[in-house]
Amino acid sequence: MKYVVWTLVAILIVAHQDNWLWDNDTLVFGFIPAGLAFQMGISLAAGFTWWLATQFAWPVELEDNAPAAGDQQ
Repeated sequence: MKYVVWTLVAILIVAHQDNWLWDNDTLVFGFIPAGLAFQMGISLAAGFTWWLATQFAWPVELEDNAPAAGDQQ
């Protein structure tokens, strides 16, 4: 699953370079420019990708060394 997350990150990096929608005058839902709607989609996809990363690709060794909640140092 870690490789799926990294693949999604790479796809998001490439897709974020959206030079093809700058001159598009199409309105999505009648009021959102196509370029802005595309960026909104990229933002939602990025949030989902990072959720996947925290669920399936988070390094377990970081959790082992973290102090427990409420512990004083």
